[in-house]
Parts: sequence; structure tokens; C-alpha cells
Amino acid sequence: MKQQSFYYLLVIACISQLSFSQKTTKVDMNLSNWTIPKEANFEVFDNKKILLLNGKAIIKNHQFSNGIIEVDVYANTARSFAGIVFRKQANTMEEVYMRLHKTNQPDAIQYAPTYNDELTWQLYKEYQAKVSFKNEGWNTLRIEVNTNKANVFVNDEKVLIIDNLRSGQQVGDIGLFSLFNNRFSNFRYTNKDVPTELHSNKKELVPSTIISKWEITEAFPFVEEELNFNAFSKEKYVLVTTEQSGLLPISKYIEKPSSGNFENNEEAYIIALSTIESEKNQWKQFSFDYSDKIIVYLNGQSIFKGNNAFRSKGIQYSGHMDINSNTLMLPLIKGKNTLHCVVIEKANGWGLIGKLE
Repeated sequence: MKQQSFYYLLVIACISQLSFSQKTTKVDMNLSNWTIPKEANFEVFDNKKILLLNGKAIIKNHQFSNGIIEVDVYANTARSFAGIVFRKQANTMEEVYMRLHKTNQPDAIQYAPTYNDELTWQLYKEYQAKVSFKNEGWNTLRIEVNTNKANVFVNDEKVLIIDNLRSGQQVGDIGLFSLFNNRFSNFRYTNKDVPTELHSNKKELVPSTIISKWEITEAFPFVEEELNFNAFSKEKYVLVTTEQSGLLPISKYIEKPSSGNFENNEEAYIIALSTIESEKNQWKQFSFDYSDKIIVYLNGQSIFKGNNAFRSKGIQYSGHMDINSNTLMLPLIKGKNTLHCVVIEKANGWGLIGKLE
């Protein structure tokens, strides 16, 4: 029995050793290796081959699932964002990026998935952290990915733990992201096999008060004067499920008519419908939040209108979401009640979250 146990431990140790000793691939900064936007350039800077990038650059013919991704980014005190994208399929991917002008601030580094070409940082306040960047020389960004989790390091210091990668994609392309110009060098990655027993299919229960399912329409250009509640019932709805917290990341399910241009997007909206069955006439508390804007209807009557957009309440206002931010007392009637939420979005995270108490 002891011999079998020893053999089992030896096998596990060998698997572990193989998993963490894969070859590191270095990807040189030249056009044969990368697909880059028109504005990007390969140059020599600080005696290094570099990519000067504004936009996304993707490595040609390379796939990544689990392992380590690293890149060096030159110090930049001007407003800019510089990071890594991975598990990219079409226009959906995971993103981790440094906000180099935000050194020593609580949101100096952020993780957010991009769905259908729309970054979603407003929806995930928990995935940002304070980091001290170098003001001169090179900052090294490293991401260690293991199934649905990741650890993020800057200059060899662990700065962020991601306990739940949101895209749901297990493999895809890898590359770089920059908003405004940044210099990248020395890109390298290591693919690592993860033993199947480390994968978990466990699904945690959603609290009973959370609205965990919504029926939503496709996206339409938003012109408030043209909204017509009587037309809402004629739209085609699809049933979607929220994350465990109750967050509905709308861009995951719906592609916007104008996307990928940050605040230069045109506003778009969807209608999210929840049916509430009530055993009697009663008041029930609806706690909720949204991004960017919302108009709430109960049984055909408009009862709330709000604006939670980035910088809508001051230059430093981020527009992050919190389920307890807004509260309405709903006058429910006995039987079927309909709650319609018109959720309007321009950029930075299209979301809805709500609970009934």
C-alpha cells in the first residue's frame, strides 16, 4: 500500500514538473510575427527592438491557454494604458493592463474582459489595484494563468489576484493592447499543461433575492424621443443568465451597433425584462445598478430614470456598479407584473444588476 502511495506521489510530481518546465517562446518585434494596426511601428529604442503601439497587436499563428505571459513596457507618465490580451477569439478576450499615468493610485492596474469589442472595466471594480510604476526605464508585466484564475505581477511583485476569469474562453490568441502610444519589448510566453483534476465544474448557488435571469432584446441606436413603451412587447427577447453576483454583462450577449471606440461610440440600448409574480397587492424593494444609463418601467409606467456614466458626476467619477446603489419600492399587483429596464450604453461596461427583497 505504501509502495502504491509512493508511486502515485511520484507520478503527480512528474506531471507537476512537466507542467512547469515548458519551453518559453520569445516573439521578436517584427512584422513577420505580428498583426498590427496601421498606426503601429517597429523600431529600435533604448538598444531594443520595440513595438510602438496604439491599439491591439496580435501574434500570428500562436495560441495560449494556460501558463505565463510577459512583456516589458517603457515608462510613460502621460495618460496611457498598456497591457496584454489573451484567450482571444474574434472580438472577445481577457485583458490586463497598466494605467501608467496612475502610479500609486488604487486603479493603477485593471483586469476586465472585452466582449464583442467592448471593454468592461466599469463592471469589475474588484479587479484593480494600487501599483507603483517606474518613472524611467522598463516596467515588466507578467500574468500567470491557471484555468479560470490568474495572478498579475509588475516588476516581479504580485499586485492582483484574479479569482474568476470572465470570458469563459479556455484558449485563444495572445497579444498586446495600448490606448495612446506605448513602447513594448521582449514579449515572451510559456504554455503549461494543467492536470485535468485541477479543472472545476462546481457552480455556486445564486442568492434567492438576486434576479439571475433576464429576457433581453437586441441592441438599437438610442434616441430617447423615439422610445415607445407600446412597442416593447413586440420586440424579440432571448433569455440570458447573470453571473453569480447578479451582474448581467450585456455586451457578452449583445453586439452594439457602434463599438470599440470608447467615448466616441454612439449610444445604444437594449430592453431587459423580468416578470414578477405576486400572491397579493404589495410593495417590494428593488435594489439595482446599471451602466451607463437606465429608464425603469413597472407595468408600463416609467418610475425611474438615471445616469451612471463615466465622469457623469465629476471628472473623477468612474461609474462602477454596486447592487445597493439605487432602491425603488415597487407597487406590485396580485398576479403578473412586468419590469422593463431600458439600459443605455456608450462605453466602458454595459451592465445591469438587481435584486428583489
